[in-house]
Parts: sequence; structure tokens; C-alpha cells
Amino acid sequence: MGWFGLTADKKNPADPEPSSDGGYVAPDRSTRAVCYEMRDQFFQCLDRHDILDSVKEDEKAKKVCGPELAGFEKSCASSWVTYFKKRRVFEYQKEETIRRLEGEGAVGRPPPTAGGIATTALRGK
Repeated sequence: MGWFGLTADKKNPADPEPSSDGGYVAPDRSTRAVCYEMRDQFFQCLDRHDILDSVKEDEKAKKVCGPELAGFEKSCASSWVTYFKKRRVFEYQKEETIRRLEGEGAVGRPPPTAGGIATTALRGK
């Protein structure tokens, strides 16, 4: 038996397999597609129940979206689950900041040019 009652043989089937060089084998396209589908189903459930941050509101998310969360966690590597949960909050905050700034009259800046002024000066233009 492992630490805190966990055993080594209880492995998430979505976790990547170790490779011969010590790294991990990346999931293939179909595995990623299943992961993304399960993530989307979980996030749609969170949206239906007005839950933005499923990390902070973990108990509520488990209660109302338990089956979707289980599918998400089963289909994706645990590091991906954590990443997607945090990214959901980040993307929401980013969109809210953009809306707030646009409401205050902020104007977007143009994208930088490749090379900028220095490249143009070197070409003699």
C-alpha cells in the first residue's frame, strides 16, 4: 500500500506512458479529441450551474457535475485537467478585462511589425 492509502496500481488510464528515454509518450490525435470532448462537456455543465472556478468551488462542481467531471478526469492526463481548469478562469478574466477597457474607451494597439524600425533602417529604406 502506498502513502495515504493510495496504491501504485491505481493509475489514470489517460496518464501518458513512460518512454524508453525517461520522458513520456504524447497522446495521439484521437486520445486528445476525446479529452477535449469530455472537457467541453464538463465546462458546459459548469456553465449551466454558474460555476466559473471549479478549483475553488470543487465541492459544488463535484456535486452538480460529478459524471462530467469523472469523464473529464478519466479521459485526460491529470496535469491537463488542472491546466484546463485554471485556463478557464484565466480566459474569463482576460475577456472581462478587455470588455472593461473597451468600455473605458481603450483602443487596441496594432500588432508589432516583424523586425520593426531597425530592420527597415538596415535595408536602406
